[in-house]
Amino acid sequence: MPGMSQHGHHHDRGDKHAVHLALVQRLRAQAAEVARLAAGLDEAMLATQNVPDKWSMKELICHFKRMETIFGERFRLMLIEETTIVPYDNPDGDEVFVALTTRPTADVLAEYLGERDALCRTLESLTPAEWHRKAKHPQFPHYDLHFQVEYMAHHEAHHIYQLFQRRVPFGKLPH
Repeated sequence: MPGMSQHGHHHDRGDKHAVHLALVQRLRAQAAEVARLAAGLDEAMLATQNVPDKWSMKELICHFKRMETIFGERFRLMLIEETTIVPYDNPDGDEVFVALTTRPTADVLAEYLGERDALCRTLESLTPAEWHRKAKHPQFPHYDLHFQVEYMAHHEAHHIYQLFQRRVPFGKLPH
């Protein structure tokens, strides 16, 4: 059939854009999951390093906030010009991340959630062409805004699993 791939899926513009919007919903759901897993814990619990030599829940939340800012800035630049992405390779050596860890987790979490909402609203407003604005990245030869959103979702999902692991010792999970 015309317009069908060998796997029987339609690949027109609308279907591709539906994938973009599904990714935005995934980012919204993941942010809600971060908030859920942090719910009901006090600052001391959140700051407990219950896996040796690994980030606490608080540090993971600070990393989510820091990455939200970094990715948001990348998207902003990518929509203006074809930019070159500088990899973020050393979170522990990042002064902005370190400064976040000195603040109350609830404040950092609220800022992350606010930035995520703003980012999702921006992404939802983009055209299919804007989703495919290109950038240069030293590690990824085919780098565009869609790839960056998908990368962001997978990177965050990895850390949400870590957040879940850190949350388990504190008892019943929040609903």
